[in-house]
Amino acid sequence: MTDEYTGADLFVDALESYGVDYLFGNPGTTELPVMEAISTSDVEYVLGLHEDIAVGMASGYAQTRRYHSHHDESIAPVGVANLHIAPGLAHGLGNLYAAKIAGAPLVVTAGNHSTDFRHEEPILSGDLVDMAEQFCKWSDEVLDVEALPTMLRRAVRVAMTPPTGPVFLGLPLDVMLAETDAEPERLGAIPNAGSGDPAQLDRAAELLVEADDPVLVVGDHVARSGEDAVAAAVELAESTGARVHGEILACEVDYPTDHDQWVSYIPPDEDLASMLMDTDTLLFVGCSTNTTLTRHEEALVDPDTTCIHVGDDAWQVGKNQPADAAIVGDPGLVMQGLIERIRKRLSEDVVEERLERVSAIKEMVEARMEQMGEDEAPDDPRASKAQLVDAMERVAGDAYIVDEGVTSKYAMLTRWDFAPEQYISNKGGGLGYGLPASIGAAVAESQRDEPRDVIGFVGDGSYLYYPHAVYSAARYDLDLTVVIPDNRNYRILKDNTLNILGGEEDDYEFVGMDFEPPIDLVGNAESHGARAELVETPDDIEDALEDALANDGPDVLDVLVHD
Repeated sequence: MTDEYTGADLFVDALESYGVDYLFGNPGTTELPVMEAISTSDVEYVLGLHEDIAVGMASGYAQTRRYHSHHDESIAPVGVANLHIAPGLAHGLGNLYAAKIAGAPLVVTAGNHSTDFRHEEPILSGDLVDMAEQFCKWSDEVLDVEALPTMLRRAVRVAMTPPTGPVFLGLPLDVMLAETDAEPERLGAIPNAGSGDPAQLDRAAELLVEADDPVLVVGDHVARSGEDAVAAAVELAESTGARVHGEILACEVDYPTDHDQWVSYIPPDEDLASMLMDTDTLLFVGCSTNTTLTRHEEALVDPDTTCIHVGDDAWQVGKNQPADAAIVGDPGLVMQGLIERIRKRLSEDVVEERLERVSAIKEMVEARMEQMGEDEAPDDPRASKAQLVDAMERVAGDAYIVDEGVTSKYAMLTRWDFAPEQYISNKGGGLGYGLPASIGAAVAESQRDEPRDVIGFVGDGSYLYYPHAVYSAARYDLDLTVVIPDNRNYRILKDNTLNILGGEEDDYEFVGMDFEPPIDLVGNAESHGARAELVETPDDIEDALEDALANDGPDVLDVLVHD
């Protein structure tokens, strides 16, 4: 043990100076200097029993703290995870991918072998930088302790600068042990994405004024820009008379769903998606996942449709459709610029005409959407997904929801009128994000003066990826309720089998898609320190959820639902 100031001390001090309160991780030998430095700091270490759990917790934390930072500029909305060398980083790649698609402002670090020892190819070796690079805005390794202050400052800045996303830094053991007199560098101001090119704003405004039937498709970069951006989307829709949809796989609240011009989320179905985007003028704002899961036979957007693209990520602007106007900038600021240009040029009569069309289409779409999650098996004693979601909304309408319900997702989105900053979901689609992210969200909410109830809505298939994530919630006595819509199979794979291969359910054996015999999720959750309960009928849901929310620690409700 040394009293000298080392790279590990500098690393932890820099995190503290940047307002980082928690380091999520799973430690190994190469991380021991960091663990020792944390022991004498104010940074709290949050242990995950698997590296992917640590990354998922840090990401859910970062997504939630970003919402908090919209109301308090002193909050640094960044999550930090520390992993263990090549296999540990490999374990964490699933949720590093999820963080990338969710745009979580995340810094992931991993210990590595000393730089003068790698030629011997010791166990656990691997190219960390290359491994992480495809999922990160920037991936690098600190090879000299004197470079650590600049590289760490850069990592935090890059993660938090729009479009936000993950960054990776490798931390070799010898660099962390090296003595230094360097100090953390000040972080500096984080810029927004700007208000857009005035010429493109003028062109977009002109196209919206000339449109016959404008449609606004909002994506999750709107929510990431803050409640002001969501309010700007409403004002823009009202100013133009546009009908409004959420992008395919929308995973945040980008527009209030109880607003008259809101029609629906666009489902990942080729025919429905094409129908909803069949118009003369489309305005895409903050979109990134607006396509189907598998190949679509026809274009989702007619090639003759006028398309206007707005977003803070230049890569997404004009990506899948040619953009007749393309504006890179903060979605909220750009929409305010459009409103200023449009207001005086559109008559009330034109807006009213457009609103009449919106009302007619909304009525037609709502009739189709209401069927999602409805009871298709009236003789089944288990709850339908609709019954479960309705019961949850009645009991916990204001709770903060972290969703990985997968096949229950659209029942939730079509039946629950979420407020901005109330809902996040697994945008990446790979299972195993929702439960750890729920725990990270609960950590973040615990920092508020008035924490919201946090509910993880996690399908049984997703829950079983990392059931031991519950240990972290119990270890840190987090106030978290996990609701599992449990149909005891990978329903999404059965649905996709029918979509891709055709036919009826009776035509297939569905190999590897059923949990038979069923898994004792209650016993499993209890073994990791949570209070848990099996809920077998619809009538029991509300009482069970009320009891869980009244309990201060982690609760897991295994709610049986039918397909």
